Amino acid sequence: MPDPNGAERLHASAPLASAPVVRRGGRWWLVTGAGSLLATDPVFTGELDRFAAARAAADREVARLRAKHGGAA
Repeated sequence: MPDPNGAERLHASAPLASAPVVRRGGRWWLVTGAGSLLATDPVFTGELDRFAAARAAADREVARLRAKHGGAA
């Protein structure tokens, strides 16, 4: 199952791991009940990219292991 928050998905808008950030149009946004704020700090957004990529890789590995073991968690 593809991760909607993976760094390779430039137009995803699902929250990243239940965090108040989303990626829209290739940019990270901080989201609150009052609105959104574009994240522009390259160090911070780089970390978000790395985290999203790591999460997507972990999700793929879990899916691979489940498939290998007949769907058992």
